[in-house]
Amino acid sequence: MDTGGGSLARVPGIEPDAPVDPEPGPPVVGVTACLKQGEHAPYHSVVDRYVEAVRLGAGALPVIVPALGEERMLDALLTRLDGLLFTGSPSNVCPSLYGGPPPRPGNLADPRRDATTLPLMRRAIACGVPLFAICRGIQELNVALGGTLHQQLHEVPGRADHRSDKSRPWAERYEPRHRVRLRAGGLLQQLLDGAETILVNSLHGQGIDRLAPGLVVEAVADDGTIEAVRVEGARAFALGVQWHPEWRVLGDPVSRRLFAAFGDAVRKRQRARAARV
Repeated sequence: MDTGGGSLARVPGIEPDAPVDPEPGPPVVGVTACLKQGEHAPYHSVVDRYVEAVRLGAGALPVIVPALGEERMLDALLTRLDGLLFTGSPSNVCPSLYGGPPPRPGNLADPRRDATTLPLMRRAIACGVPLFAICRGIQELNVALGGTLHQQLHEVPGRADHRSDKSRPWAERYEPRHRVRLRAGGLLQQLLDGAETILVNSLHGQGIDRLAPGLVVEAVADDGTIEAVRVEGARAFALGVQWHPEWRVLGDPVSRRLFAAFGDAVRKRQRARAARV
């Protein structure tokens, strides 16, 4: 083996001087992870259905973005990505980040995720990186841009209980549960062939309170809960939904349309990045 740096070591089945395939691979989408405490050490975690939704629904290569909490690394990350999926989570955004009251005992927090996702969202929007935010993701988007959250949505007068029924089997919790009305002429209505309402699942205890500046409401539940938003004037796809379209990404027409639109946006960015090389 040549250890002087003059040539590559010979690896069976690999030709060092083989020509590079001119065809681009699939676009690359970062999928945000949570930092959880294991028995012996913390670990980064993301539910497989988000990964599969990116792969199957958006036609992209998913890569997991760990909860780094290092804002100085975000630009380097974004230059390598064609899109970002901000996932749901049992944890909640820290109320101190939006001036809310202290959380109640038993609240699940993930400060390293907060320190990663909120600045990452702001940088992605500024850089024109497509983003799709789901459940905790839409709440992060609202907080990142200056909005606030209801910590106990079911205790707000006039609001329904949007939490999942923990006594039901896991799959049943993701079945369609209530109607949302789409904004007339909005992005969602355009993506969904002019539909006025759709049925969605519901598995969240928190929700948007004061809408952030720069966000436009795209869907509302019958009780007034904001169920979808988009970033006004964004250079690329920037949509957040409160429900879970990743659950049946190919089996549900709405989910399929949303991830297909996200996939179109990340491929557009991939082509633009390639043109700059």
